[in-house]
Amino acid sequence: MRTRGTFQFRSLRAAGVLVALVFSVACFSAQSPAPQVLNWGNGTEVQDLDPHIVSGVPEHHIISELFEGLVTVHPQTLEPLPAQAESWTISKDGKIYTFKIRKDAKWTNGENVTANDFVYSWRRLVDPKTAAKYAYQGYYIKNGEAINKGKIKDLKQLGVKAVDAHTLQVELEAPAPFFLGVLYHYSLYPVHQKTVEKFGQRWTRPENIVSNGPFKLESWQLNKVLTVVRNPLYWDVAKVQLSKVNYWPVEKSDTEEKMFRAGELHVTNEIPLPKIPFWQHSKKDVYQQHPYLGTYYYRLNVTKKPLTDKRVRRALNLTIDREDIVKHVTRAGQIPALSFTPPGTGGFTPEGKLPPKVTPKTIAEAKKLLTEAGYPDGKGLPPIEILYNTLESHKTIAEAIQQMWKKNLGIEVKLFNQEWKVYLATMQTLNYQIARAGWIGDYNDPLTFLDMFITNGGNNETGFSNKEYDKLVRDVKHETDQAKRLKMFQRLEDILMEELPIVPIYTYTRVYLKDPKVAGWYPNVMDYHPLKFVSLK
Repeated sequence: MRTRGTFQFRSLRAAGVLVALVFSVACFSAQSPAPQVLNWGNGTEVQDLDPHIVSGVPEHHIISELFEGLVTVHPQTLEPLPAQAESWTISKDGKIYTFKIRKDAKWTNGENVTANDFVYSWRRLVDPKTAAKYAYQGYYIKNGEAINKGKIKDLKQLGVKAVDAHTLQVELEAPAPFFLGVLYHYSLYPVHQKTVEKFGQRWTRPENIVSNGPFKLESWQLNKVLTVVRNPLYWDVAKVQLSKVNYWPVEKSDTEEKMFRAGELHVTNEIPLPKIPFWQHSKKDVYQQHPYLGTYYYRLNVTKKPLTDKRVRRALNLTIDREDIVKHVTRAGQIPALSFTPPGTGGFTPEGKLPPKVTPKTIAEAKKLLTEAGYPDGKGLPPIEILYNTLESHKTIAEAIQQMWKKNLGIEVKLFNQEWKVYLATMQTLNYQIARAGWIGDYNDPLTFLDMFITNGGNNETGFSNKEYDKLVRDVKHETDQAKRLKMFQRLEDILMEELPIVPIYTYTRVYLKDPKVAGWYPNVMDYHPLKFVSLK
């Protein structure tokens, strides 16, 4: 999933720092306006609530409570747990999954959730007309890729069928041991066919939406607050302790922190950069920091000059001091990204191909590359522009990189910012030169990072296309030998680091504030917190 945040926290002007220091520990406990009402800082206004349209983390936070897939995850171990499916079996060859849908699984309008709901929804996901950014999550299913690319026109050829109302059979293209983990992703949640077809693009509005998760949408005040309430028809409602959740789209981290100190939020989306040392050392009962399976990077639009030349792209990569950024800018335990896939993902640690620091050697190599590309000492190089979604921390990082490229290469860089929804549209249409990006793994396997760069992939958004890369992604999905898979992943990383349609900057850590009253919320590398397990003490 793409992130709108920087460190999964954003930086801030230093105003108000001294005020924060005079508050007592008691002031940091949020006071619920009503019993079991959770207030969560969600960072931004969401793009939509359609599981087949969106691709962001803020959207995930809400959609994963309104809807539920075949499986959920354990809040601590992230192991798959039964959800809309009460049980499943896997064939000996690992290609056929048979799920038993609960007979007490209901939509919020009282209708039963059936196997046919999943058949419809997964066909909608891979249907080219939907233009789902996550259509490739359906590529594991037989004929999913062929349908999405228009090679097969008949949606009924997708390898999913309803044996009966409560039995769903899924045939994969090849064995995928991590497939159950993929099923937790919101792109594979069911949507209510009659509602989608009746209301079109407005089917997710509060007055129209029909969902099947532990919560249902009560109200959606754009740019103010989105509220969900406990769904009384949810099959496991007895375990859902929260009565209501308010998602606050607070884009300024200083405002969000003030809301937390005032007792208006139980969980923040981030911490202002200058405040991290204070919270980290003085308020350990609320400060949260843990590893996060994600990479902060810049996309390079390889269809626009001068970035059509990979020598220019490499020169830019060589002259970013990643160690300096994580030590002096972000300062929350991030790791310099010398590759794209975070180390240890699914047992894979890529060989780092990029330098962690800028040295006289890397500067000399970068200048040589620019000279070979026709831009000696940066002369004649067309203007370089960095786009970022509006957040102070993205600006801070962009300014640091702007200075690095000016100092090391003598090139001028302009900075531009856009609001989240506008930024997403700009990325999708390739109407940018260099753009800030962040990617969080959707499951614990390198494919969740590497398959996004396939030609015309919904989340590629760089213009990058490489036939060997595309073939490797297809082949690794069919490979069951782990040693061979690791070699294939390394080759994919090698291609990315040779062609460099991106600038990896650092591997995330997750940093935010959480009221001690919040129970059942555990740190994990996916930053998944199913709210059916959460309560307020």
